Amino acid sequence: MTEAWVVCGAPAAGKSVLGAALARRLRAALLDQDVLTGPLTSVIARLVGAPPGDLDDPRVRAATRDATYEALLGVAADCLDVGVPVVLVAPFTAERSNADAWRGLSQRLQDRVVLVWASVPRGELMRRLARRDAPRDRRKLDDIEAFLASSALDPPVVPHISVDTTLTLADQVDLVLKETPGAHRHA
Repeated sequence: MTEAWVVCGAPAAGKSVLGAALARRLRAALLDQDVLTGPLTSVIARLVGAPPGDLDDPRVRAATRDATYEALLGVAADCLDVGVPVVLVAPFTAERSNADAWRGLSQRLQDRVVLVWASVPRGELMRRLARRDAPRDRRKLDDIEAFLASSALDPPVVPHISVDTTLTLADQVDLVLKETPGAHRHA
């Protein structure tokens, strides 16, 4: 029985939009890493001297990565414990690229989890990054070739549902629910 959906993908791939629509349809708690931990991560960013708004600065990530994911997974586990389904939104780079890390996450969420990969063609991803023009994207845009060659765009190595985020939002959610075992009772 699935009760947790982990929505991951590259920056600007459409994770947050897909996650919110999925949570709305499922009547699940939406746990978006940027919303849940962003304000505290911003404090750390200021303390380490990162550019304003650049929460992807390597110094910030090194100082906050474990704590942000612990907060996200802790809230998700608490929701599951009281019977509230959850949709988690974050890159989950380590968890999607390492089977042991994914297994640990899955066990933490009582093995009731499905991984959803928000995918987008590279050209569209570059357009979205440029249009979004967020401080955290400047480093990526300044060296787009390095970003496009990075692991940020690598799909999961563990079982997952891949969703093309250029589809309509309704079609994206329908695809996730169609591919999720037992999800029809949530829709």
